[in-house]
Amino acid sequence: MMDKANILLIEDEKEMRSLLRTFLEKDGYTVFEAVDAMHAFEILDTVTPDLMLVDVMMPYLNGFDFAAEVKRVKNIPLIFVSARGEEWDKIKGLKLGGDDYIVKPFHPGELLARIESVLRRTKSLNVENEVFTSGPLSFQLSSYSAELERKPLSLTLKEFELLLYLARNKGRVFTREQLLHNIWGDDYQGTERTVDTHVKTLRLKLKQHSSMIATVWGIGYKFEAGT
Repeated sequence: MMDKANILLIEDEKEMRSLLRTFLEKDGYTVFEAVDAMHAFEILDTVTPDLMLVDVMMPYLNGFDFAAEVKRVKNIPLIFVSARGEEWDKIKGLKLGGDDYIVKPFHPGELLARIESVLRRTKSLNVENEVFTSGPLSFQLSSYSAELERKPLSLTLKEFELLLYLARNKGRVFTREQLLHNIWGDDYQGTERTVDTHVKTLRLKLKQHSSMIATVWGIGYKFEAGT
């Protein structure tokens, strides 16, 4: 039997929220309720759930936009729940990082089966990818922390994401525009100088290993490190 998991349920309809909570708790899950995205953000400040059930049609901020914001900071599995069953909506949800998309109305048993499937799949991936190592660098993915020569490396979230992205793509050259898109997202309003600034601070923190982030003049940056 699977270990009990914490689920963040985000649903603005009171009756539906109450019904889903009843089924989830009956199956052994711990449930945190949020009436909208703003409420969910408050909960996420103190709790990191194992999975989120996200209603697409919510006031203030819809489920798609909420998921995009969360995925930039935390890699939490999520299932979209929606009355909209158009193929385009499903594709959009999956492209935004959704692990599944279920259309209302649905049988509670189907939802529980999908939750179990997503949790099994993501748990397996998390075990496989818990630690990533490249040269003297070691990344703890679940805690967003890194070590350099087995000593803690103090990084901001974006520094961590940028360094990890480069390290995972060792030897590949990225333009500043590509890095800005992949790390900060399409909606970021800053300039490509943001990338240069973060590379500069990363090199300072890497000290004698600063050359691992190499400048490719006229193009951008790439990661170089011994095995």
